[in-house]
Amino acid sequence: MTEIIAGIRVPDSAMARAATQLVWDTEDALLYNHSRRVFFWGALTGNRRKLKFDPELLYIGAMFHDMGLTAAHASPDLRFEVDGANAARDFLKGYGVPERDIEDVWTSIALHTTPGVPEHMRPTIALVTAGVEMDVLGIAYDDFSHEHRDHVCAHHPREANFKENIIDHFAAGTIRKPLTTFGNVKADVLALKDMNYTRTNFCSIILGSKWPT
Repeated sequence: MTEIIAGIRVPDSAMARAATQLVWDTEDALLYNHSRRVFFWGALTGNRRKLKFDPELLYIGAMFHDMGLTAAHASPDLRFEVDGANAARDFLKGYGVPERDIEDVWTSIALHTTPGVPEHMRPTIALVTAGVEMDVLGIAYDDFSHEHRDHVCAHHPREANFKENIIDHFAAGTIRKPLTTFGNVKADVLALKDMNYTRTNFCSIILGSKWPT
């Protein structure tokens, strides 16, 4: 049965259903509901901006965007966003998806915590980040109607302590590989959550390099 939430039709292909099941089996409820909300916010943003986008690619990007935070897909030394992007790429290859589309989904996940860049790229990439920014940071919150916000959250609730818990999820997925925080927002996460964390300093690296001048 086709599922429609806030006027957005959830992709119902065999690939989309398999992705839903995989994420459901792999992530906890907080990340699963967050990922579904990211899809709806992204799709609603695309409609509002009158962008031409592929809902199925957006759905895969949204559903896989935090898979790198799970033990099943976490590497010892890559940013969690790259781990999630790699998991999505492997999944899509199993369905014969064209390489250009795989690249868009991969990039949408890899860049979803890199503000200021995805919004200038192709729709799948821009809209995954838009969905994440709405759900985590509240960016463009007032651009969504009260009815749409309520309908999405009625189906995929935000826990009462979602804000703290999503930060805890970021920390848990990053704390064992602190070097992956260099130049990105997880530095702020570990600065808050890990008393032993030392932030890598960009200017110190420049000044301390082997170049004589």
